[in-house]
Amino acid sequence: MLYSPDRPEARPSSVSIDLRTAPYAVFAFRFALGAVFIAHALLKLLVFTLPGTVAFFAAHGFPGWTAYPVFAAELLGGLALIAGAWPRWVALALVPVMLGALTVHWPNGWSFTAREGGWEYVAFLIAALLVQAGVGDGAFALRRSAPDATRALGRRPPRSPRSSAASAA
Repeated sequence: MLYSPDRPEARPSSVSIDLRTAPYAVFAFRFALGAVFIAHALLKLLVFTLPGTVAFFAAHGFPGWTAYPVFAAELLGGLALIAGAWPRWVALALVPVMLGALTVHWPNGWSFTAREGGWEYVAFLIAALLVQAGVGDGAFALRRSAPDATRALGRRPPRSPRSSAASAA
């Protein structure tokens, strides 16, 4: 049975989530994750430059032109996460980008401080994106990923007591 604040009896006893503050915590997480992706996009644009990023991609076995859609995905994805525009779907869409980064950093070892960067940070970002997709949109989302979770799961929302009483009369 899905938990709903309207049905506290359905809440599993092992779950300890403060439903008053959780949406704001998810917002803070979403904002920080979006900021990281914007920072990475701007690093490609302003520090490495896009031609330099193209050369880096080509040197690591990717077609050079893929640097442009990766830059766009990081920038637009980061902005969408901060704005709360379909955060679950945006987070899932960024996972393949990070899997590509993981293939670059995997041979360098675990620690990101290793020469040419290890894979720990990239793996953490993948996990963070999956968490974002799992926990939902959070507070202040401009465009919700699913307007009603019960509808998204293919279930009808429960009828309110008023509508049940009205239909019985």
